[in-house]
Amino acid sequence: MTTRTYQLKAAGQSLWLDNIQRRELHNGALQKMIDMDGICGITSNPTIFMNAVSKSTDYDDQISQLAGRGAAPEAVYHAVTVQDIRDAGKLLLPVYEQTAHADGFVSIELNPQLAFKVQESITQARALIAEIGLPNIMIKVPGTKEGLLVVRQLLTEGINVNITLLFDPERYRQVAHTYIEALEARMQQGKTLADIHSVASFFISRIDTRVDAGLDRLSPGSPLRGKAAIQVAKVTYTIFKELFFSERFKKIAAAGGRIQRVLWASTGTKDPAYSDVLYVDTLIGPHTINTLPPKTIDAFRVHGVVAQTIETGIDKAPGILAQIEAAGVSLANVYADLEAEGVQAFETSYLDLLKAIADKAGSLAGGA
Repeated sequence: MTTRTYQLKAAGQSLWLDNIQRRELHNGALQKMIDMDGICGITSNPTIFMNAVSKSTDYDDQISQLAGRGAAPEAVYHAVTVQDIRDAGKLLLPVYEQTAHADGFVSIELNPQLAFKVQESITQARALIAEIGLPNIMIKVPGTKEGLLVVRQLLTEGINVNITLLFDPERYRQVAHTYIEALEARMQQGKTLADIHSVASFFISRIDTRVDAGLDRLSPGSPLRGKAAIQVAKVTYTIFKELFFSERFKKIAAAGGRIQRVLWASTGTKDPAYSDVLYVDTLIGPHTINTLPPKTIDAFRVHGVVAQTIETGIDKAPGILAQIEAAGVSLANVYADLEAEGVQAFETSYLDLLKAIADKAGSLAGGA
């Protein structure tokens, strides 16, 4: 009997791991998750690498060697992340091949300090793809207005992109249009669409955290608590179906273009009042991905429910969001604040990681 996590495939959803740890890349732990749980992708970000480097000794040898040769913390960070992403990509290459290139991807974040710098982001993305040298790598680009300019250029060049830090369904609409326009541009240029891949990553639990705080302030005990994020996801899925099953996209698909899947990120439950698999059970459906932290994978394996749920009550989602607005919570403000805070949080994690690398390099040198 297959695990509940593995059964998500049959419901049309791919399960990606929202974590990367060097030890698990090499001791069989990740391979076991691929085999047992059906893990078919990996996402990373500066926060994940911050935890990996600061809370383990896995990277000590590499940090010590590079720092001993005079490498700055930024160069050490680059070397550490590129090595892990390349090793993860190699581990997932069989999945990439077995799924006809539909899955098996590993995502790497651009330097968060470039979030609003278009040309610098494009240049770094090109360099990362060339250096890693694998076909199953996605460049993570924040879904800011500046980010969409980066996304369009990279996709037009044939670089796979994971558009991240999405909160607003209408911003998602812009993201999806950007993807479609990039494929159309390639068609006009006579270039192949066959291996252009992209996902649009919605950060789910953060929406509930912010909206619930507003509801608690304005309407304590509101039955709308814990409702916002799932309804936002359902509205987003409605837009997804509208765009990717349209006559316009059918022409692109006929030329080999692939659907840009929606990815549910930040799906570990933060409020202990809610089920620890709330953002898995409720968001299962065709052409979706859920990227889960290890703790949530463990929980879903034990008591998750596999069923196509993303369209359950989907027609009621706009009305529920309207009720939240009527209660005094401005969703537009929530989306804007979360985007700004998300970019800042990744930059903070990046800077914290550079400090952790410098501190670790110093302590390792002192103990040598």
